Amino acid sequence: MNTKAFLGINPEELASCVACGLCLPHCPTFRVTGEEWASPRGRISAMRQIQDHGAAIDSAFLSSMDTCVQCRGCEPACPSGVPFGSMMEATQAELARRRRGDWQRWGFRVLGHRWLLNLLSRMLAVAQRLRLVPSKRLGLPKIPLAQKRLRASGDDLWLFTGCVMDAWQRSTHAAVKRVVEAAGARVALPGAGAACCGALSLHAGLEGHARALASRTMKTLEGSAPILVDSAGCGAALKEYGKHLGTPEAKAFSERVLDVHEWLAAHADRLPPAGEQDQDVTIAVHDPCHLRHVQRAHQPVAEVLARYATVVALDDDGLCCGAGGAYAAMQPDLAASIRERKLEAIERSGADIVASANPGCTIHLANAGVAVRHPLEIVDEVMDHDR
Repeated sequence: MNTKAFLGINPEELASCVACGLCLPHCPTFRVTGEEWASPRGRISAMRQIQDHGAAIDSAFLSSMDTCVQCRGCEPACPSGVPFGSMMEATQAELARRRRGDWQRWGFRVLGHRWLLNLLSRMLAVAQRLRLVPSKRLGLPKIPLAQKRLRASGDDLWLFTGCVMDAWQRSTHAAVKRVVEAAGARVALPGAGAACCGALSLHAGLEGHARALASRTMKTLEGSAPILVDSAGCGAALKEYGKHLGTPEAKAFSERVLDVHEWLAAHADRLPPAGEQDQDVTIAVHDPCHLRHVQRAHQPVAEVLARYATVVALDDDGLCCGAGGAYAAMQPDLAASIRERKLEAIERSGADIVASANPGCTIHLANAGVAVRHPLEIVDEVMDHDR
């Protein structure tokens, strides 16, 4: 690919970076490579060359963009408030228009059809058990053959269930639902229209598909009840519908969205105490990037967990684990190198278990041998449900 392009980035956003370098320590790919092209500053400079100076999109530019985890750890570190995520989304959208035959375009469409995703997941589960799939090399968890159907208990609030998480980790949704109900709320569940939030499509530059999924989700989660999300990446996407769709309806929808830990922390007085435990367990909290850097709502996770276990923070200042949605599958070597720094922080913590409120992070860390759970799976196990 060697053609000129206009990336469609807002000129004011593109000019907002002053190249101070304060983002560098917070960028996982720069930390691993030490290369300018793998930093937010370097990527923005490359974007300027394309958009402002008519440079060609070449293999070096593609590598710089494709190796970005899109963790957005640079954003809270930036004194100028550079919206790096928006610039990456615009760039990826232009690149996606040029990659018309890209398999992602078709693969991500499956996520919007719950029945098809469930069917393919069951087929994958069978293939795993017949050892026809190199799951470890592909970074796949063990897919369940069958899962118990979740049933609504009322309409006080919605629990967003999504696509891959519902197909592969529905037991986590079940645990979350039990904890929320223990706090006195009745839970409604979305229909098939809310099968996918559109986050993966947006990160891949498939803007039209992401908007279509967002519109479907909004229609399914009608009303004014709060919408709780137990996946950090999905929660970040839902909270940014207002920005991406730009309509009053989308903005009102986004205002209803809460990470489930945000809601639980605000209703902590309703939660039952812990049951009888044989031993105190130390939990290290890994903050998913989209909970910490995009939603800015990572603190409630530790607040809720601390009611039931000894909680320790990792000393890496929230550095990305390398999962990045589909990133670990697309960039396995870089993802593994990024993960090594997280593993070192976990080792230093001395924790028995790691808690992470994002399915991609739990899968990526578990593939490295880490004992990792969703925070509310831990809470569900230790709380006294009879009180």
